[in-house]
Amino acid sequence: MAGVMKIQGTPVYIAPHDQLKFQHYFDSVVQLDAVTVTAKRFDNSVIPAQMLSGQELQKLSVHSVADAVRYFSGVQIKDYGGIGGLKTVNIRSMGSHHVGVFYDGIQIGNAQNGVVDLGRFSLDNMEAISLYNGQKSTIFQSAKDFASAGSVYLQTKVPVLEADKKNNIRATVKGGSFATINPLFLWEHRINKNISSSASAEFLYTSGKYKFNYSKKDGYDTTEVRKNGDVRLFRAEAGLFGNVKGGDWKAKVYFYNSERGYPGASVREEPGKFRHQDRQWDDNFFAQASFRKKISPSYSILINGKYAYDYLHYLSDPRLDVTTMYINNHYRQQEVYFSSANLFILFDWWTANISGDMQWNKLNADLTDFAYPQRITALGAFATSVNLPWISLQGSILFTHVTDKTQRLTAAAGDKNEWTPSVITSFKPFRSHELYLRAFYKRIFRMPTLNDNYYTFIGNINLDPEFTNQYNIGLAYKKIIPEGWFRNLDVQLDFYYNEVENKIVAMPTSNQFRWTMINLGFVEIRGMDFSATANMRYGMFDMFARLSYTYQKAQDFTDSSSEFYGGQIPYVPWHSGSLILGADYKDWSLNYSFIYTGERYESVANIPENHAQPWYTHDMAISKLLRVRTYTLRFTAEINNIFNQQYEVVKCYPMPGTNFKFIVTFEL
Repeated sequence: MAGVMKIQGTPVYIAPHDQLKFQHYFDSVVQLDAVTVTAKRFDNSVIPAQMLSGQELQKLSVHSVADAVRYFSGVQIKDYGGIGGLKTVNIRSMGSHHVGVFYDGIQIGNAQNGVVDLGRFSLDNMEAISLYNGQKSTIFQSAKDFASAGSVYLQTKVPVLEADKKNNIRATVKGGSFATINPLFLWEHRINKNISSSASAEFLYTSGKYKFNYSKKDGYDTTEVRKNGDVRLFRAEAGLFGNVKGGDWKAKVYFYNSERGYPGASVREEPGKFRHQDRQWDDNFFAQASFRKKISPSYSILINGKYAYDYLHYLSDPRLDVTTMYINNHYRQQEVYFSSANLFILFDWWTANISGDMQWNKLNADLTDFAYPQRITALGAFATSVNLPWISLQGSILFTHVTDKTQRLTAAAGDKNEWTPSVITSFKPFRSHELYLRAFYKRIFRMPTLNDNYYTFIGNINLDPEFTNQYNIGLAYKKIIPEGWFRNLDVQLDFYYNEVENKIVAMPTSNQFRWTMINLGFVEIRGMDFSATANMRYGMFDMFARLSYTYQKAQDFTDSSSEFYGGQIPYVPWHSGSLILGADYKDWSLNYSFIYTGERYESVANIPENHAQPWYTHDMAISKLLRVRTYTLRFTAEINNIFNQQYEVVKCYPMPGTNFKFIVTFEL
């Protein structure tokens, strides 16, 4: 954290390069009489990182985590339409399966299909969303944190209560287009000076019905209503947070229940013909805990544990939709996870971490001849970090062992053992300027999912893991201006080259109705990510701006004999970007956001018929804060997709046009 800090009345300056040098101190709890931060945090991570937090996050005109992640550079979101549609994230075109999603420091798993639906996580109890390419810069972490090509970290709010308060209460009601109603409640409570609690609940209903322009073959020529996109969901979570001498602990219980319709694809030739009555029911539950303590000046420990249960029911009835076959499947997943990370401070400038994880997954389903697989995953990681005033170096090696068991011994895939390294460096060439040059290399792999290996009729136990190689060079720069209206500027620029080997895809066999999973594919991705943020103050106006831009050339080199060899892979635009502008005046706030996705192709065949035009959206929100005695009221009005842009993120899955939202928040 760069800036001036007052500790017991004495000003102390902590330079950005010292943040990494003294990381082991920041990872523990230190009791201070008073701490006043007088400068905006600057993340000079040795690896590319982006973050939305606090007021920046809350002021965006978005509903879910997936909507917020769109504002990061290097990210593609697949959105299958509306609030209820599946939403997955793809970082630097390596695929959604290579993205780790962490909730309060512990990974959210899905051994069945390897994809986490970011649309199910609300922003109202979220303190920060961070995106890392490769891995986090700190080495004091579980082995799981080293095991993804890219990661999204979701940090929920930790209770912060003033000295004379024992409770914080916040109630919010949102309503708007598509018959949407969304009440939320949060209660934070101080149990004693070392322990606090938090409980929150949310309900959402929306009809999911919205109009969209539609073309039969050439041009938009009719209007349809998106149907079967209704969603009803309930989310509840509770947490305990505690401090111990030299450390802290936290425990959380999470429950999510939903029923939703899947509106399906809109077939261009015959709009409105298909009713799309597919339904899905979900129950997700997990309980997790984390404990961190500085045992001695040279040794700290971090312990994580988790149990998760997921239930999914999917129904498709051809009597309601003639395009489908009858499916009425139930899936049940269980996961048990435990990890231990151990940080050793060898010198002030040299630290090392040894971490080990153990995970057990089980999948049950009511499918014919189902294998009922169980998977045991053991991970071990060794990492070391050297932090000098002008250079930082990190290196890690990850070992992964995977064993599968099924009801039939011959149906299990063979054991997997893999070693994957990473090397990271950051260089500060000028002592008087906050300029950092950085680079990293990382090799990582992802196991075939349980569906890939064992799904009835199409699973393939002989699949090899997918591998990625990542190369990155870039810079980060910060300029703080103590005087004048322009206060600070943060800039990040990165160039990268990625490879994806042994891509797992579904391919038809000799029977077009019988598909199987195979390893086929080699992809090369060349790209550039740029982001800049600035804060300004003019009189009583506080202003904020955030700009991001991505260029990517992601080419498929699977089959040299194909006429489409070297073509852009589907749904990856060459150019994309976003802009956020915000202004505060007294108790008023005005925020504007813009998202742009450039031209792309919707198939591996880069031909005119598969070419997708660029799309962009404009959103705006205005809010007013009222303070009345001991409580506050905030009124917010949002308008999204102001110019009614007709667009599709995924082909034949139209997105909503202009829509509105009104929010009232009460805080005590």
